[in-house]
This record gives sequence, C-alpha cells and structure tokens, in this order.
Amino acid sequence: MKQVSALFAISLTVIFTACQPGGDHSSEKDIPPVVDRLNPMVLIPGGAFDMGADDDTGMPDEYPQHLVQLDSFWIDGHEVTNAEFGAFVAATGYVTTAEQPISKAELMQTLPPGSPEPDSAMLLPGSLVFVPTQGAVDLNDVSQWWSFVRGADWRHPYGPNSHIEGKDNYPVVHVSWNDAQAYASWAGKRLPTEAEWEFAARGALKGQPFPWGTEIPQQGKAKANIWSGHFPYENTKKDGFEGTAPVKSFAPNGYQLYDMAGNVWEWTADWYNSDYYAQEKPGSLNPQGASTPQDPLDPEPKRVIRGGSFMCSDEYCRGYRVSARMKTSPTSGLSNLGFRCARSVSKTQQ
Repeated sequence: MKQVSALFAISLTVIFTACQPGGDHSSEKDIPPVVDRLNPMVLIPGGAFDMGADDDTGMPDEYPQHLVQLDSFWIDGHEVTNAEFGAFVAATGYVTTAEQPISKAELMQTLPPGSPEPDSAMLLPGSLVFVPTQGAVDLNDVSQWWSFVRGADWRHPYGPNSHIEGKDNYPVVHVSWNDAQAYASWAGKRLPTEAEWEFAARGALKGQPFPWGTEIPQQGKAKANIWSGHFPYENTKKDGFEGTAPVKSFAPNGYQLYDMAGNVWEWTADWYNSDYYAQEKPGSLNPQGASTPQDPLDPEPKRVIRGGSFMCSDEYCRGYRVSARMKTSPTSGLSNLGFRCARSVSKTQQ
C-alpha cells in the first residue's frame, strides 16, 4: 500500500492505537428486555462445515479450507442498531472510544522515535469517516477516501453536524471492539467467534460463496447493501442506498439472519492472524481463533471483522463473500463498522 500523508498517518494511529483487553467469556446473564424485543436471537444448530475459500476468489488468508465443528449457539438476527446501543448507553452512561480524547503521551509511544508531537487538534475525539472521491484514484491508497473527522461518533456518524434521528433501526457504527465487548457484556451476550460467524453466514448452504447461494450480487434482484458503480467515486445506488441501510432491508439467509453480507463490517471475538488457517487443526471443536495476533503488513494487533459493507464492490474488497476476512485494531471506529452478538447454548438447552 502506498505511503499515506503524514496527517492521515497520525489519524490512523489515533483510531487504531492498540488497547487490547482479553475477550470476556464470563457466564452470560439475562438479556435486557429492550434488547430481546428489538433484536431477537436465532438458534443456530451445531454441526460441521468447511471454513474458508474453496475457489480462486479468496485472499491468501482464506486458505486452506478446513473442517470445523461447532456446538449450537444463538446469534442476533441482525446487526446491533442505534436504538439498542442507545438503550445500553442510557442504562450505563458508557462513553465510546470515539467520544474520548486521545492521550498525547500514549500516542507518542506508538510513533517512531523522534516524531514531532501531533497537533493538539488531532487529540480531540473523533473517528474515521468514508468520503467519496471526485474521480478515479489509486485503490491501494486508502487515504483517498478515509478522513479523520473530529466529533464523528455513533451519535454523529458523519461529524458533529450529523445525527441519527429517525434512524433507530440502522446499524450502530463508529464502535470499537472494546465498545462492542462492553455492550455484549451488558446485554448478557458475547461477540461471535469467527468460525461461528461464517457458519451462521452460510445459512445452511454448503460450498456456496454468498449467504444466498451462487448468483453474484450485481445480478438480478438486490441481495445486499454494497457499492454499485465505480468505487470510490460513483455509486449508482442500484440497491437503493448510498450509505448504511436499515437492518432487514434485504432477504435473510437460510437461518433467517439479515445482513450477513454488506451494510457494515461486523466485529468478531478472534485475534487476526494471517497464518491461522494453516495452523488450525482440521476438525477442531468450537475454535476460538489464533492465540496471538499477527499481520505481516502492520505490527499493530488486530481483531477479525466479517461480512463486508456498503463500500464493497466487485472492483474493491468483495467482502460480501462468506469466507472473506478483514482485520482492524480493537480501538478503531469507522463509519462502515458495527457488530452483532452471540450467546452460548446452555447444557440444559442442548
């Protein structure tokens, strides 16, 4: 990837600074009634499946395909919405990562020795927002369409002058992995493992590249909220949306789960390790992902995100494939990143 500008590099560091607590797998409590009403969970029956890509469309970290076995589990029917996250904040007073100022001392520790101190404006709360370009650009340079916006957060997805009024049923965005963990703990749930997420996304189909089967999303009826046209400057809105879409805007998969492709990327519990699939023992039961993070392109530890977003297209990303993997720092907040929760099935329920 091309070297980004100094300003954008600092912005990325602000958002992606590593601050990594371990996953919370404590015993789950009762789900708050408001959450249970707004987002009923779906029971996914346990079983075995081949995880990863089985054709030539995948990225290197999607191979080798390997057998995984899972116990039954529950998963949210759709992404956590603004209304659900708002209920959590109202009940707890929680302040998200994007709403907190950045510590200059902590930021300086992440920069190379001798780096100049960042401008004080870069220490103000904010998050990364997608901004379409005016024309074709080098798709290897993400600084062309990502901008650090002061005052952008889950309540103000495009900056301080934006709002979420009338968007209770839209997926919450600008939530870090740490924020998602905090919500899941409050809701009596947890984040799904990467294996659980892919198994659920496949919707009981075997060997199919998409949650709905084999037809590419650009053909026929709109199947997901993705980018139509030339990324990142021309969106024809063939699917009816330019940015995020209300949850349940498209048909569910075979498990009656919505938005397992497109709309927003979704956090999983797992560390990202590019070699994890090669290390995983075939047939493992309920794998928890890599024990240590590893990204050959960037030493910062990252968590796995899944599902793609409204920015994915056949020209860029193609994250709407069920085997597609992406990664980002646990403290990242993005305008195309949200989450859904999972819950283990008790022995009594099994």
